[in-house]
Amino acid sequence: MARLLDALPLWLALLLVLTVGLAPFVPEPHVWEKLRMLAAGELRRGIDIFDLGLHAAPWLVALAKLGRMALRRG
Repeated sequence: MARLLDALPLWLALLLVLTVGLAPFVPEPHVWEKLRMLAAGELRRGIDIFDLGLHAAPWLVALAKLGRMALRRG
């Protein structure tokens, strides 16, 4: 997994965050809506859980990439 993160360009991870991670942009990003539902205890349906995973995955990959880059530099 570490090799995959090392091979992934940072610009691609950030592009995924800006597109899939934030889509749709109006009225609010889906990931934000699903996180609010999770905090309120309203995230019960399977499609909502899948949707949270789909929109959160690019954020997690980008954070893992940035963390890996920080560890390699430090």
